[in-house]
Amino acid sequence: MASTAVAATLGSSSSSSSLNRPCRKSNVNSCSLQTPSILHFRKQSATCTPSITIPNPTTRQPEQSTPSPVVVVPQKQQQQQKQQPQKQWNFLQRKAAMALDAVEAALVSHERQHSLPKTADPRVQISGNFAPVPEQPVVHNLPVTGEIPDSIQGVYLRNGANPLHEPVAGHHFFDGDGMVHAVQFKKGSVSYSSRFTETNRLVQERNLGRPLFPKAIGELHGHSGIARLLLFYARGACGIVDPSHGTGVANAGLVYFDGHLLAMSEDDLPYHVRVLPSGDLKTAGRYDFDGQLKTTMIAHPKVDPVSGELFALSYDVVQKPYLKYFRVSPDGKKSPDVEISLDQPTMMHDFAITERFVVVPDQQVVFKLPEMIRGGSPVIYDKNKMARFGILDKNAADASNMRWIETPDCFCFHLWNAWEEPETDEIVVIGSCMTPPDSIFNECDESLKSVLSEIRLNLKTGKSTRRPIMSEADQVNLEAGMVNRNLLGRKTQFAYLALAEPWPKVSGFAKVDLSTGEVHKHTYGDQKFGGEPLFLPRDPNSEREDDGHIVAFVHDEKEWKSELQIVNAMNLKLEATVKIPSRVPYGFHGTFIGAKDLERQA
Repeated sequence: MASTAVAATLGSSSSSSSLNRPCRKSNVNSCSLQTPSILHFRKQSATCTPSITIPNPTTRQPEQSTPSPVVVVPQKQQQQQKQQPQKQWNFLQRKAAMALDAVEAALVSHERQHSLPKTADPRVQISGNFAPVPEQPVVHNLPVTGEIPDSIQGVYLRNGANPLHEPVAGHHFFDGDGMVHAVQFKKGSVSYSSRFTETNRLVQERNLGRPLFPKAIGELHGHSGIARLLLFYARGACGIVDPSHGTGVANAGLVYFDGHLLAMSEDDLPYHVRVLPSGDLKTAGRYDFDGQLKTTMIAHPKVDPVSGELFALSYDVVQKPYLKYFRVSPDGKKSPDVEISLDQPTMMHDFAITERFVVVPDQQVVFKLPEMIRGGSPVIYDKNKMARFGILDKNAADASNMRWIETPDCFCFHLWNAWEEPETDEIVVIGSCMTPPDSIFNECDESLKSVLSEIRLNLKTGKSTRRPIMSEADQVNLEAGMVNRNLLGRKTQFAYLALAEPWPKVSGFAKVDLSTGEVHKHTYGDQKFGGEPLFLPRDPNSEREDDGHIVAFVHDEKEWKSELQIVNAMNLKLEATVKIPSRVPYGFHGTFIGAKDLERQA
């Protein structure tokens, strides 16, 4: 999902941040992570070292029927921290560390005199099943109800935010350290594991025993955000932390390309994670395509199912060019960057491809770092800006022939597919149009609406049209999801999208006919919630586009247990349920690696 708007100021060059502009009122779904708090934090020490509260699994809150999960550092990780040698500081570094800790303690004390917005309050943002979990070493022979389809052989992986340490100040759900959850289907047996992605940031904070890198969305806003940046710079200058090898969390996207499973957030380079033969996971390291990638990469690159090429964007919030486009051949050779001219840095979490083009959104959520000096957020909704889409040939050497088409008041956090319709000279874009545009980051009472929409970009006239795909009577909030990836960039009949209700939870998924608007729903069950549905084709040569299965992690908030549901995509009947040995928090995006591809890992 979105990363930080000010990651560039930490040593990277892109992403998104907290928003605090006033919103209109409404009595419908709240538009941010505003579930009741069930986390209990101990007071921080004078040195700001976070205390870790170990959960009591039997404790229940008076107003809820679920156990009380809290921020956890698992025993295994505590042992690892003790075993790993600490960096040896000299006398001056030790004195500098003590002084900077005292400054941070004063800053935290000042911040605690003011209430945090719910979008930055860790007692809200990581409460319930949004709370982090320990790593889970691989567990085999999981119990299965029903029958696993023979076509499912390989590993399902899903990324998510899972903070290693208790936050010392503000924290947004998107700020957490990346953790990948893996379910492997192998020779009739099912296994599960979950591991942190060993980012540069996580490794340093684990060795130091506390969070020292700024929380991009939860902390970096206003004057206190500037103070935290200066504090981080000072620690870097003294050699207490080292941001030179990235500051990202790798918690959003996953893609398998050229033998590499890549974990991504748009504030850094991707990280290569290996799936071991046992089904466990291991971080191989930060991945730069053999030295070819010098900048960050967004969390939603696209792999063309026909050519096998990977297409991606990289954006910068500090200096021009604010946006770059590049592609990578199936054997890992990266093209030169194509610089795309923008007047101001813009949040671009996603984009789309067709057979011949890349489709780039330039929308109304923009970055203005000077806003921090005035006490606000560096990310704002610019209502005076005209939203537009850029169309560029996939193989373009530069952006001189890029065509921009205006799309008034259109903000799509995710785009599900796009294709060309030559008979009308149009490109059709399928996305969920979100209002208000800053819903995910901004505390407000206005209801969130995420409307599945068809946007037509006419290359002949330069005009656009937009329509909701579903009828008003069927309208529900649809967010994370996908189409059949074997047809990415080509016309598709169906999209499989999360039912983001009650927001921010996901109660099931919808299968939507993109031409007729017909909707069929699968709900996960009473007090059961999940996340992004992942479509797995049964046979890539099947005549039916929907011939396959949907897999999704589901958590039972009544029994406080997690499972993996496998649903027939044609009739939406539940075919199998895999019992997961530990809790799986709500998370972000996933992928599936087939058994044959696993054998060819780099």
